[in-house]
Amino acid sequence: MKTAIIKYNAGNIRSVLFALERLGMQATVTDDPEELLAADKVIFPGVGEASTAMNYLRERKLDQLIRDLKQPVLGICLGMQLLCKHSEENDTDCIGIFDLPVKKFESPVDNLLKIPQIGWNNIAGLHSVIFEHVPENSYMYFVHSYYAALGPETTAIANYVINYSAALQKDNFYAVQFHPEKSADAGQNLIESFLKL
Repeated sequence: MKTAIIKYNAGNIRSVLFALERLGMQATVTDDPEELLAADKVIFPGVGEASTAMNYLRERKLDQLIRDLKQPVLGICLGMQLLCKHSEENDTDCIGIFDLPVKKFESPVDNLLKIPQIGWNNIAGLHSVIFEHVPENSYMYFVHSYYAALGPETTAIANYVINYSAALQKDNFYAVQFHPEKSADAGQNLIESFLKL
């Protein structure tokens, strides 16, 4: 099985590679269209800023290529946000697989919750094949200041200031706001379920 990780100068690729190695899998990190189209699975990770990432993708026409992918695709963190329609982060138009806005967390009045959210949070309302071996209310590792709103494609919910989409799915596109590669056994099980699609 060929697994490709989309290269677009956004972080956390190394930790995804390590997570795959723990499962005995290898992956190619590439922005080459032919390699991405030929892959059995595509992972779209990312930590960074939305407009810079989208500019990189557009310059290489990878935004359109991602829309055209037919194999299972897993967006992680920034990768999930870029699969949405629009991000408030620097007013960025994104790829638009999910017809949802990405918004910035508003600091609560009591300031008990810091922005960005950094750390463990539980996910609930799980209903996607990638959660087959992930128990309800599992804790996952999050690092983010922006979130995807709830919508019909939401497959998991988290709460931080408000309820938001912790995961999304539409057709062959799966996406998670948390970092499964840093989320212990539950995250590893999710990655394994995705690779078995």
